[in-house]
Amino acid sequence: MSMRTPLSRITGRGSSKFGTEDYWIQRVSAVALVPLSIFFVLVLICLVGAPYEKAHAVLGSPWVAIPMGATVIAAVVHMRIGIQVIIEDYTPSDLGKIAFVLLNNFFSALVALAILWAVAKLSFGM
Repeated sequence: MSMRTPLSRITGRGSSKFGTEDYWIQRVSAVALVPLSIFFVLVLICLVGAPYEKAHAVLGSPWVAIPMGATVIAAVVHMRIGIQVIIEDYTPSDLGKIAFVLLNNFFSALVALAILWAVAKLSFGM
């Protein structure tokens, strides 16, 4: 008779050693998003009804473009980890988990690149 619990006898279901890192990254990104989101909303409120030239000038300023880029990065990292947790918790098959996590990573990278490209384009006047 074994002294091991039924949970310890399950094979291939142990710790992946990444949960704590993802947990902390998501918490740090959430804290970073508080002031960044407030800044983002204030900029948008200031630009409501503004002509295109003023909006382009404000969004092209490095004092606005850099926090906007930081907002994008923090939001996409936060989103990717949150969706990955949902996928890992609620996808029944291992193959489905792998496929959805890969799609989530590619989608997150694509969203971040597209938005950062737009911010850079405004900032550098392209």
